[in-house]
Amino acid sequence: MLASVRSLRRLSSSSSSSSLSPASLRRLLLLLHRPPPPPPPPRPPLPPFQTLARGLLPRIAARPVPRRFSTASCSSTLFRVGECGAPGATAIPEAERGEEEEREGEDGGEADAAVEVAAGRHDTDAYAAVELALDSVVKVFTVSSSPNYFLPWQNKAQRESMGSGFVIPGRRIVTNAHVIADHTFVLVRKHGSPTKYKAEVQAVGHECDLALLKVDSEEFWDGMNSLELGDIPFLQEAVAVVGYPQGGDNISVTKGVVSRVEPTQYAHGATQLMAIQIDAAINPGNSGGPAIMGDKVAGVAFQNLSGAENIGYIIPVPVIKRFISGVEESGKYSGFCTLGISCQATENIQLRECFGMKPDLTGVLVSRINPLSDAHRVLKKDDILLEFDGVPIANDGTVPFRNRERITFDHLVSMKKPGEMAVLKVLRDGKEHELNVTVRPLQPLVPVHQFDKLPSYYIFAGFVFIPLTQPYLHEFGEDWYNNSPRRLCERALRELPKKAGEQLVILSQVLMDDINVGYERLAELQVKKVNGVEVENLKHLCSLVESCTEENLRFDLDDERVIVLKYQNAKLATSRILKRHRIPSAISADLVDEQATDDETDAVRRGLPGALRWLQRLLFGRLSFDIRLSACRAASSQRITGAFRCDSCCSSGRGGGGHLVKA
Repeated sequence: MLASVRSLRRLSSSSSSSSLSPASLRRLLLLLHRPPPPPPPPRPPLPPFQTLARGLLPRIAARPVPRRFSTASCSSTLFRVGECGAPGATAIPEAERGEEEEREGEDGGEADAAVEVAAGRHDTDAYAAVELALDSVVKVFTVSSSPNYFLPWQNKAQRESMGSGFVIPGRRIVTNAHVIADHTFVLVRKHGSPTKYKAEVQAVGHECDLALLKVDSEEFWDGMNSLELGDIPFLQEAVAVVGYPQGGDNISVTKGVVSRVEPTQYAHGATQLMAIQIDAAINPGNSGGPAIMGDKVAGVAFQNLSGAENIGYIIPVPVIKRFISGVEESGKYSGFCTLGISCQATENIQLRECFGMKPDLTGVLVSRINPLSDAHRVLKKDDILLEFDGVPIANDGTVPFRNRERITFDHLVSMKKPGEMAVLKVLRDGKEHELNVTVRPLQPLVPVHQFDKLPSYYIFAGFVFIPLTQPYLHEFGEDWYNNSPRRLCERALRELPKKAGEQLVILSQVLMDDINVGYERLAELQVKKVNGVEVENLKHLCSLVESCTEENLRFDLDDERVIVLKYQNAKLATSRILKRHRIPSAISADLVDEQATDDETDAVRRGLPGALRWLQRLLFGRLSFDIRLSACRAASSQRITGAFRCDSCCSSGRGGGGHLVKA
């Protein structure tokens, strides 16, 4: 404005000698009537803080919130500033500073309280989780001994590990299946107690990595409280993982938020079920401990992602409830259902047009069907699966889930009970059909796991025959996928069973003797035929060998390899080889029980006395095997002590970074 006045004076003085031009006059008027600058925009209000723990709001409201800081005390000199960075701001005198602080305390008190609640709510969650966990979470001590699949008549060395668990209604303890896998003895200990109590395994679900324990001691249940199961948490909701991880003996609490909810590969059971990803630390020993949200359980900690930071996984409540309800209804673990089909996404428009899909139709292409599934009865290859139980399936195989989230439709199948009916809508030859299918658990041709049981085997003339299993392939090391026999690995991962009870029987190794010289390089091959008869499973092979009436015994193997033995000489050599290698029996316990049961049934049918049937069992070897097995169990129990090493129960999967491992 001062510059405008000076310009006006200069123009006025010069007007006496010469008149103003129209352009100069316009510039002068614009300079005098310039509008003032617009006022600064109002400061936006503080964003509302999301509720991090819905179940703890009453407790937070009841607790006094300490005032850790105020907006007035954050700076030593306060300014009245109409516009950020505007010149002419004046410092507030000392006399007015107290009044300014009081006004800001009144005006911003609500915002400060919100900041304090948000800052302290994680701590409140942790405190509440500890209070709940003190009388609910237990430490699990396990003594286990897993089989040796290279030498299936032996067990590996005894191993001691630790995990966590928590009490649920009905005097039951929930933990992970991998915590008590291949167990021989299980103990539990309460928080703050030096006493360990013996626990019995009530049910185990290795596919969902869950187990139920029970404790008979009344002293153990004195003062114990059960935890209630909650719901699936939303993204960014806070959870507290409680357990007994390695690095200490007392209870531990780690905090985090929910990062993701989707079906995930379970490292223990190698199945695809729903899981919740959180950023709380889950370490070896945390397995089986609860993830608490508010005052309820949001999941069970069970694995993490190796090679990554702060990526852990918990088993969500729907999977836990499905496991528990199956045990309550049938008295044992009933498994998770599957349709038994393989599907391909139909995201390519040319693929959709080829199968007659209109623009408004979405679905997936059925590429393979398990012959043992009920879907094999009604579905056909190249069908387009449009809906499952009325829920439309997208072209990528996903279905709607909660608020703008999507998951694969396999989750809908896995949550159904065995034997339950499902309605499928399919597109076949351009026409839509509704089909009813019964869903149930299905076993693959090559078992993925065989926990809590001894492997099957049969030895004849030094040839060790076993059914192919993935645990056998795992004996080739952490990088078993690359180190195991390629053909066996491909069949284990891809082949489907053609009929019930089918097994891939392989010759795992040759125990050297004069009878089998020259055949030692034929190991790790599939046995296809015995004397021209196709082998269905190991029990069938055993029956074909034992009932041989010919002079020669012939085995047809993979790669067109052949083994021929003089049958009587081979039978005599079998006992010699067993004695030399200190092998207690030429046949595994499960095959002995099945064969002995069949023999007893035949004996009863023929009217043989009980004494002769007992003698038959003794000669066959079942009774002596039972005696040896009981003696081994007794010796194993005597070796158990009360001292446990601080071993983790972590077991890694395939080598390389970024794979899922059990915590």
